[in-house]
Amino acid sequence: MSQILPERRSGGARERRQPLNELEQVTDTMRRMLEQTFGRFGPPGLTGEGAAWSPLVDIEEEDDAYVVEAELPGVKREDVNIELIGNELMITGEVKERERKGVVRRQTRRVGHFAYRVTLPEHVDADKVTAKLDGGVLTVRVPKAEKAQRRRVEIAAS
Repeated sequence: MSQILPERRSGGARERRQPLNELEQVTDTMRRMLEQTFGRFGPPGLTGEGAAWSPLVDIEEEDDAYVVEAELPGVKREDVNIELIGNELMITGEVKERERKGVVRRQTRRVGHFAYRVTLPEHVDADKVTAKLDGGVLTVRVPKAEKAQRRRVEIAAS
């Protein structure tokens, strides 16, 4: 039976609770446990070939940009598509199953099509988006538009 490791939390400042993220993590953990026990299941078209899964993603807001990091181990650069439509970022692609000589007795690594969508706050600069894939982590940097960047305002002396 597999063990479920606790979520790592960074030390330091108190983090704000995000119940929807916690619910998503519980749902994902339950789905993985069921798949490991009973195999993939569900209505035709939602499992097996053509089924899409979502990679693990961190989104960080910096003063001048949003940085999206997605875990995509074993994925080649040419198998990933990144699109920004308005302020919606879409990362799609495919993890191809490798050629095997023997019989697969257990498979827990994901293969097939993946998709991730996030709506970023408005005022992003679509012309300056950059992306790199290094060590199985895709990093997409979406700069904020000039008018959306944080600025410090000095108080004038009277």
